[in-house]
Amino acid sequence: MNAIDGIDEERLETLVERFYARVRTDAELGPIFNDAIADWPEHLEKLAAFWSSVMLTSGRYKGQPVPAHRKHAARITPALFERWLGLWKVTTEEMMPTKAAEALQEKAARIAESLQLALFFKLPTGKAAA
Repeated sequence: MNAIDGIDEERLETLVERFYARVRTDAELGPIFNDAIADWPEHLEKLAAFWSSVMLTSGRYKGQPVPAHRKHAARITPALFERWLGLWKVTTEEMMPTKAAEALQEKAARIAESLQLALFFKLPTGKAAA
């Protein structure tokens, strides 16, 4: 096993499938994700590769999450990130050993923070006061 017992390729794949099944049927998240994703099986493979790269340092993920999310920035709000993290917490707690769930939740929170900074952070513009 890896450094965090309970996290392996198979469990990550199952976790991603169950989690995104919930996302797809969520009243607030579902419409955004379902409009954005044309091929769910392909996307789930990409997401499993992402989590494999993040948690197992497998290097399997080759995508660019910030540009992918930026395309949908008009529909994404900070509150939706909190909703996503809430579903992630419930799903990881149901499916993973405690330490693995905590590690996945911590990593997801950092990723959500990074994406929000990329999507919403704007430096003030205008002239400096003299």
